[in-house]
Amino acid sequence: MEFLAALCQIKPALGKLDDNLADHLEWIDKATEKKADLAMFPELSLTGYLLRDLAQEVALPIEAEPIQKLVSRSKDISIVFGFVEETSEHQFFNSAVFAEGGEILHVHRKAFLPDYGIFEEGRYFSAGDSMRPVQSRLGKFGLLVCEDAWHLSAGWLQFLQGVDAFLIPAASPARGIEADNEELSSQASWRTLREAMAIFFQSWVIHCNRVGVEDGAMFWGGSGVISPLGELQAEAPGAEEHLLLENISSEATKRARIQLPLLRGSRPDFVRRQLAQILQDPDALQESRP
Repeated sequence: MEFLAALCQIKPALGKLDDNLADHLEWIDKATEKKADLAMFPELSLTGYLLRDLAQEVALPIEAEPIQKLVSRSKDISIVFGFVEETSEHQFFNSAVFAEGGEILHVHRKAFLPDYGIFEEGRYFSAGDSMRPVQSRLGKFGLLVCEDAWHLSAGWLQFLQGVDAFLIPAASPARGIEADNEELSSQASWRTLREAMAIFFQSWVIHCNRVGVEDGAMFWGGSGVISPLGELQAEAPGAEEHLLLENISSEATKRARIQLPLLRGSRPDFVRRQLAQILQDPDALQESRP
């Protein structure tokens, strides 16, 4: 796993698909000029985040022309972008696409939908029900959308499947502004989470957050790359669009996993038995008996 990641910290326009698509193509050109191997965009990058009733209006099936235009650009550079997906059963998902070689390798549907504070995702979206890694030419990735990363079970399930790096597109608004503290509480929390994930899962954490203002909410940016040793390698400035470039290497992953072999000692069968007891699942309990 040796590649150059380009984090496209952009400010999508709410509900303006055509404008956002044009911006994506321009940023992909910028990343390609820098010889990046992966261009990654924030959560719901094609639509904007605080959609509410607009969600159904901007939703697209996976075969829609704007989606396929972006996919077609992935022949020379792998691309991760977000949109509102509409299925044939007219369910709506907060989805992220991983495209490579002119094809869609994976679509991740956000599994954990926040419904607190300004967040109302559970009202407008269905929850995804899968945590599968993406096997790319660049490596094996765990794709988590924003709130997914705050549920460590999501990262652990990907970790058990042998991911090399976590890709986390996000739309995190600024929260916790205090006069005596230059750093937002939301920014500090994300910094702690990213480092903890990197250490616990001995994996790269590549986090792309958006910027801009929507309906009174400001998004703080601060996209970053953390090594498998929990060290911050690169971070974008807050509040402005930015192309953050960072080289990703498997050597750091190897060192971290030799120093602390957590994957070897993860014991998923033990966790399964404990969950069966907690959930009072007699079938699982029966199967887990020797």
